[in-house]
Amino acid sequence: MSATEKVEPSVVTSISKDDSDQLDDRQIVGKKIWRIVPYVTRYWKQALGGILANVGARAFDLIPFIAIGMAADYYQSKTFTSSAIQNFVNSDALPSLGPINSIELGFGLLILVSFAILAVFQGFSNQLWQSTAYKAQHDIRMDATHSLMSMEASYFESRQSGNLMSVLSADVAQLEDIISDASTSMIRITTTFATAFAIMFWMSPTLALILFIPLVLIIPMVVWFSTRVQRKYRKQRESTGGIVAILENVLSGITVVQAYNATRFEGSRIEGQSGDYRDQAIQAAFVRNRFIPGIYVVAGISFGLLVSAGGWVMESGDITVGQFVTFLLISTRMTMPMFILGILLNQLQRGEAASKRVFAIIDLEPSIFDKEGAMPLEGPIISIQFEGVSFAYPTSGANVLNEISFSASSGDFLGVMGHTGAGKSTILKLVERFYEPQKGSVMINGQDINDFQIESVRSRVGFVSQDPFLFFGTVRDNVAYARDSSDEQIHSALEAAGAWEFVSQMSDGIDTMVGDRGVMLSGGQRARISLARALLNDPDLLILDEASAALDAETEKRIQESLFGGSNGSKKRITIAVAHRLATIRKADEIIAMVDGSIVERGTHHDLLGNNNVYASQWSIQTGELDSSEA
Repeated sequence: MSATEKVEPSVVTSISKDDSDQLDDRQIVGKKIWRIVPYVTRYWKQALGGILANVGARAFDLIPFIAIGMAADYYQSKTFTSSAIQNFVNSDALPSLGPINSIELGFGLLILVSFAILAVFQGFSNQLWQSTAYKAQHDIRMDATHSLMSMEASYFESRQSGNLMSVLSADVAQLEDIISDASTSMIRITTTFATAFAIMFWMSPTLALILFIPLVLIIPMVVWFSTRVQRKYRKQRESTGGIVAILENVLSGITVVQAYNATRFEGSRIEGQSGDYRDQAIQAAFVRNRFIPGIYVVAGISFGLLVSAGGWVMESGDITVGQFVTFLLISTRMTMPMFILGILLNQLQRGEAASKRVFAIIDLEPSIFDKEGAMPLEGPIISIQFEGVSFAYPTSGANVLNEISFSASSGDFLGVMGHTGAGKSTILKLVERFYEPQKGSVMINGQDINDFQIESVRSRVGFVSQDPFLFFGTVRDNVAYARDSSDEQIHSALEAAGAWEFVSQMSDGIDTMVGDRGVMLSGGQRARISLARALLNDPDLLILDEASAALDAETEKRIQESLFGGSNGSKKRITIAVAHRLATIRKADEIIAMVDGSIVERGTHHDLLGNNNVYASQWSIQTGELDSSEA
């Protein structure tokens, strides 16, 4: 494909196991978004305070309009239509200010005080609700994070990390907006409508009905909007995740991108995904921008009828001029809630799409977990045994391991070799319980590994993967990862891993930054720091998955001497090493050779050379037919 060819947007996979994050196109608001309520009720005191403050704000928001109407009646007839207003504005404590008498000043002060109290109540409401929203957002994000981190390795193999990151960031942030903004909008709309209708109905039931009956037309408009825009917002969320996923891949592999002159190609991929987001956003805006004008039309009908009927009602003597002025002012105030309703529905639709994805993650259930009655592993690991283990990855129907059996005890060094895809690394993953076998058992100290709590087993295992991963931070951070360790312990681990020589030469020693994923270090240096991390707590079982692949022969020799020289606990440690480079495992107490998931031969280095089988063939290829005496 040329760089100028159009790249179709990549398909974004479902976040959940059962595709529950994929929305029905006909779905309207309400299926998932209400699940945020329990997170809000954890802080019910703050939430209740925010509701009451908002209600108070809405009440004082309408008092100035009542005061204006009362003032109009007073200025026209010198009479008061409310004793409560009269008591406030006709106080003897109020002075006259030149041409402005005390009563006129009283009306002005009443409006000023109302707005001041409104400001106080609104400030309290905003603070309390935003505080509640941030706390709920934190709780939702942590629940989703814990749920993800409890999932088995197979879950992440079929999903883009960028897509998951989008859920934990953008989607969770969208739910925070729902709590802080949409919730207050719902309270505002409900309170304003209820209070305004009560005041209006008290002043004139006829005019109140004339104003409110046309508003019924908003209901089918809401249903139409909800059913049309939901799909658009869902696809927007998916496109956002796709953009993040591609960007993460590009930035992580920027050296490969540049080496292959693929900047235009990757730019086209990003352009395709971003263009998809753009198109969905435009379509959603098109639907939304037909809904808002519809509200204007309904409002025009209501207010037109109100003004037309107002003269007739006043002539009948049902209301005064001042009351009609109040009625008109409050009715104009009703326009804001109607437009807030449009914004609110827009937010809720976005929130529904986001909540679908967030709660799909929260609802995940791992298939690998501590069984009921699982016990902590007491004491060291002194033996590990595979008994007739067969295994197939979830995405493949074919077995990767076929009834393999072997064992290793304290002080043993077990080597595993075989061609790519033979199942070598899978053995190590089963020991770490990243997966579980479909047949057979993995035994620790003569007992099924499933009988022990996962954390208690992993705490006694040191693991070094074939692609050593370093976190952004210092050498110290990566070696001591998630553990409290002294400088002496870190130093000893680095020494054992053959890393102290180059770490000591760094400008800041163990406090030197390694960069994102360790990009400031060479592959061999990353491998050695990863090994030091595994050796820090002197594990009972050390698992090495092609750990020496990035090491030169001299460094590998020094590390092996350190690991198996007996000075650092190797006499009691079980070591299982997978290696393509046979020199890495030539001194193993036992070597097992694997072909297509089965063990085809086993023995020591010299035994296997004498068998003249798989191992001997690979040794001959790698050593260039060297004399066996050098073996």
